Amino acid sequence: MKNIFCLLIASYSFLNCFGQTRTSDEYLKKALTKYDIEDYAGAIEYYNKAIEIDPGYSDLYQFRGMSKLYLKNYRGAIEDFGQAIILNPHDADAYANRGIAKSKVNDYTGSIQDCNKAIKIDPKNALFYSNRGTIKSLLQDYRGSIQDFNQAIKIDPNNEDTYFNRGSSKVDLKDYRGAIIDFNNAIEINPTDASAYKNRGIAKIALNQKDSGCLDLSKAGELGLESAYESIKEFCK
Repeated sequence: MKNIFCLLIASYSFLNCFGQTRTSDEYLKKALTKYDIEDYAGAIEYYNKAIEIDPGYSDLYQFRGMSKLYLKNYRGAIEDFGQAIILNPHDADAYANRGIAKSKVNDYTGSIQDCNKAIKIDPKNALFYSNRGTIKSLLQDYRGSIQDFNQAIKIDPNNEDTYFNRGSSKVDLKDYRGAIIDFNNAIEINPTDASAYKNRGIAKIALNQKDSGCLDLSKAGELGLESAYESIKEFCK
């Protein structure tokens, strides 16, 4: 399991519904520029200034929360996403992002509850199901995670990470044949996904397809995944 979560960034326009710029826009533009170059601490400084000017603007808390999340300030992120929700209770992205932050502090129950709320608001967003599936897998609810990944794939059949994570849950249930099909799909979408080659190789070896499995492990190593060589030492002697 890659344990990949997808952060949802709130949509933003520098013009409000009346066609007028907000007083905090100057700082927000600077913050987003810092965010884009991964200077999250610098972004937070500008978000702080924007919030001082416009404390009722929910997107500012959403953006600042994402910067805190990347800086591993998970509790600070939870607080910011919570404030965004208070200001805009129908913001599905804020619930989804708070769910990610809660999972980082091992509040898995709270995380799933936030995912549920995001899905209720926007039931056609594949990322919400994928995120909930990832959390369920962390709780070893592999069947539940597969159900969520199924729904995510139904909505968006072109996301390699969802196939990878569903395949990983199938491995945990010893459904190696089903897992191989998912890893095949992940590799078809992204032929350089080293982790998919590695996991497919291990699944093949579990089905006594040693030669083919070891070749997959070798390919994963070629693509830069060092742990693949440890698996080769373990399984391919």
